[in-house]
Amino acid sequence: MKIYESYEDLPKIKLPYGNEVFISDSTIRDGSQMPGIVLSRGHKLQIYEYLHEIGIEKLEAFVFNQRDIDAVELMFDIGYEFPEITGWARASREDINKILEIDGLKETGILMSVSDTHIFSKMRLSGRKEAEEKYLDALQYAVDHGLRTRAHLEDMTRADNYGFVFPLIENILEIDPECIIRVCDTVGYGMPFMNIDEPYGIPKIVQYLKNDIGVKNIETHIHDDYGFGSASSIAGFWHGANWTSVTFLGIGERAGNSEMEKILLFLVDRVEGFERYNLDPVTRFARFMEKELGLRVPRNKAVVGKNIFAHESGIHASGVLKNPFNYEPYLPELVGGKRFLLIGDSSGLEIIRYKVQETLNDLLDVEAIVEKDDPRLLKIQKEIQKLYDKEERVSCISDEELLAYVEKYFLYQPICNPAYKSRRILKNKGKISEFEEGKSDEKKIYKGRVEDN
Repeated sequence: MKIYESYEDLPKIKLPYGNEVFISDSTIRDGSQMPGIVLSRGHKLQIYEYLHEIGIEKLEAFVFNQRDIDAVELMFDIGYEFPEITGWARASREDINKILEIDGLKETGILMSVSDTHIFSKMRLSGRKEAEEKYLDALQYAVDHGLRTRAHLEDMTRADNYGFVFPLIENILEIDPECIIRVCDTVGYGMPFMNIDEPYGIPKIVQYLKNDIGVKNIETHIHDDYGFGSASSIAGFWHGANWTSVTFLGIGERAGNSEMEKILLFLVDRVEGFERYNLDPVTRFARFMEKELGLRVPRNKAVVGKNIFAHESGIHASGVLKNPFNYEPYLPELVGGKRFLLIGDSSGLEIIRYKVQETLNDLLDVEAIVEKDDPRLLKIQKEIQKLYDKEERVSCISDEELLAYVEKYFLYQPICNPAYKSRRILKNKGKISEFEEGKSDEKKIYKGRVEDN
């Protein structure tokens, strides 16, 4: 019989192909195109620092203007081995030359728009043949000048893959067999389900590239317009891709990109073999993005939302206090987070007891044990419920409000029932004393002192 009573009891899963997989971050490239976001040189350097601390393998950057170039050169000055800084170019020799001008860039992505709508209405080309010639010329130019390449196959999930894209990929591999083939789900039409064929099925596309064409390096780049971003990235890994391109918090155009923090958490916490990533910085990273870029991170956002480890419901809070495994899928420390217990309209006596005890500890610099049947707790609970029942309050009880209740009932008022005994343990100068409330030394103890008589 299998018993799952702790995080350690749960088995980790294995990627079916056993393939080693990697992360390429596009926060300062694709993420910077998010409307309303402006990344300064300082922002880009700090993002680079966070990516290094986490252990991300690659970072993708623009080098089209001087501030882009300055940021990349400053990153090279720092000199981390990872993330490797890579470039991005349109399919033109002029753009490739911009990459070549930056000392240290050894790899570049090359944009290759493959859907008919992009070929005809966006690029104004005569047809697929002209598009292919343009893409292959840029690729050959990059390879001839010593660059490693990524073929950024834009809008592949709305393209004729069997009729155009797959044959194009075969020609790409003749020029650069090591080219990373980037499957771009540019407007989020891709789906992570196995039985969906082209143009939408990410698993089918990845499997065809891997098994039928023999692509060595497959990368997904998924947008989240239909909410499948992270799921499709993971599906890519599941069916044989060895890279995925992501942004932190999923920032990017429209609904954004696959979210790096979600994919990292899945790999580290649920899949075998990914101890190399350090998730401790992700919560700090999210707060940086909020403070410096003005992003609004939803409180309930997975991994980094402020409510991820917040508990209000009586059932949930009580369960977490007994064993976090009851209601937390992973511990806060894994992602640099912190557990919060909140008092609200659904809170029970156990969470009130815990919060009162916590407040006493902070207020008096003692370790206090408050019993659940302490009548003062019942009075506090009654007052709180009155706020919700009669005054129609719509927010949680703040720490300041709870402090006022604690002062009212535990510091300033005599106990309602003098015969009631409450055991407290107070630490002061290394001494521990026990007392019964109602005795002569009660006031001294409430002031946080245990004096020798």
